[in-house]
Amino acid sequence: MIRSFDEVIERVKAFPDMKRCGVCMADHAAIGGALEAENIGLAKPVFIGFEDEIKEVLNELGAKKEYPIINVASPEEAAEKVVELVREGEVDFILKGHIETAVLMRAVVDKEKGLRTDRLMSHMSFEEVPTYHKLITITDGGMCTYPDVEEKQKIIENAVEIYHKLGYEKPKIACLSAIEKVNPKMQCTVDAGELKARNQRGEITGCIVEGPISFDLAYSKKASEVKEYKSEVAGDPDILLAPDIHAGNILDKTFNFAAGGKMAGFIVGAKCLIVLTSRSASAEEKYLSIAMAALAQH
Repeated sequence: MIRSFDEVIERVKAFPDMKRCGVCMADHAAIGGALEAENIGLAKPVFIGFEDEIKEVLNELGAKKEYPIINVASPEEAAEKVVELVREGEVDFILKGHIETAVLMRAVVDKEKGLRTDRLMSHMSFEEVPTYHKLITITDGGMCTYPDVEEKQKIIENAVEIYHKLGYEKPKIACLSAIEKVNPKMQCTVDAGELKARNQRGEITGCIVEGPISFDLAYSKKASEVKEYKSEVAGDPDILLAPDIHAGNILDKTFNFAAGGKMAGFIVGAKCLIVLTSRSASAEEKYLSIAMAALAQH
């Protein structure tokens, strides 16, 4: 298991070469995160945006060398350019700067020039929380709005693929709901029960799926013992599958803002990973996201 972002950083620093990160519409936080990422040996940045503003921020942050900067006239052009750099093999993954998600994703999903694959794109956030014993992932709190059971299976498969790359043999997945039993009047419990059944039938592989399961039973071994809920996932999940984007997003931000957590995240399912943090995200969150993306890319 990976217990902390410090472990992630140490793993990435041990690789002989650094991945290249295309920073789309580079702003102060994105530039600061990218510089910190390079300073500690995680990834090399290529900045795309308004050249004069980028140079001003680099100077303000005390950059000690020249960095590749691609000047553009608009956010739309920046999105198209960073996608082009990925397609040409000039950068390995994308970091979103001060650009609307819709503008960036429009270029990513373009049928002719974009980065689409035949897979569903979904968002994964990684949280380091003081009250939990390892990194824990929430999916999907940033991309898929109201996934049905078929889409939830694809979200699980995306997350499992990333966890296998991180070195996990059989990541544990908790399909969250408000209760622990299937209730036909609560669709998320029906979906969770079906996903668990598909896992048991061998239709979802490479992981252990539990559900429906409430957050307290998933997160706390003690709570599961008190309620006599027996599951190898209870108290030890690697991945929390949210029932919809609202639950995932609220849980992400609760961990991050109210529980003293540190967060990293990216979109998976395109031809490269896309680090898609909130515009309110700190430079730390951005470089931690770069670290997670670099580890998964390696």
